[in-house]
Amino acid sequence: MKIYFKPLTYITIFAFALFACSSDDSVSDGGNGDDDDVGVTELHAAFAAFNSDAVTAILSDDGTEVYIETTGFPNHTSIYWETDNALYIDEPGVTKTTQDTYIGGGQGEAASFTVDATPDLTGATVTTQLNTIGIAVSGASIFNDQEGMGDLDQAAGSLDWAGAHKGPGVYHYHLEPTPITSDDDSLVGILLDGVFIYGRQCSSTGTNPTDLDASGGHTSTTQYTDGAEEYHYHIINEVYPAGNYAYAPAYVLFAGPFQGY
Repeated sequence: MKIYFKPLTYITIFAFALFACSSDDSVSDGGNGDDDDVGVTELHAAFAAFNSDAVTAILSDDGTEVYIETTGFPNHTSIYWETDNALYIDEPGVTKTTQDTYIGGGQGEAASFTVDATPDLTGATVTTQLNTIGIAVSGASIFNDQEGMGDLDQAAGSLDWAGAHKGPGVYHYHLEPTPITSDDDSLVGILLDGVFIYGRQCSSTGTNPTDLDASGGHTSTTQYTDGAEEYHYHIINEVYPAGNYAYAPAYVLFAGPFQGY
């Protein structure tokens, strides 16, 4: 599997750059090295759920890869918008990362990566890293359960009602993004390995699944697979004990490892 991630300082969509990357910002392929991907004829139906004002998904000509790009700007309220923005809300319980950090006010907010159109579930698992590990349907980035070089609990007080914060780069979710999902089966986004992630419930049963692997994944039908079973992740239904988070209970969005390499 080939997968590349690159933060951008501005948005420019180059259809001819589907496979471009640099040695400085690429993410390894997990050691699989399999270039015999089978192409698909259309984008996965789940991409229809993404905020089209922020997220663009383009299928390669041979149907083997999907290029995904986002502005990084979520379509919901937060204390991290500038105060004169219509989406700004005051959140007295949140201690902002820095008072002059706001969505749309910094560099590196956009993100893009390329994934296999059909995730390779036969290769090695890969540990998540700091920075963007996926893109949510809102247009914002998904991060893992770490902050800087330490545990997320050190920064839990800066997370807004959406389980996200900004500082100073991309606005990103660490916890269950409640504007998108709150103990339901809603699609949350897609991760760097090309696997979709959903809320704490599964549409196939209408309940919290009990057969999840260490990544929160399992194989079942979803609301986007037209009756076919597909491997996908869920937010694991385990409370994250962050005493300084203003909106308890909290659930880590994704800690990994990735399975789709």
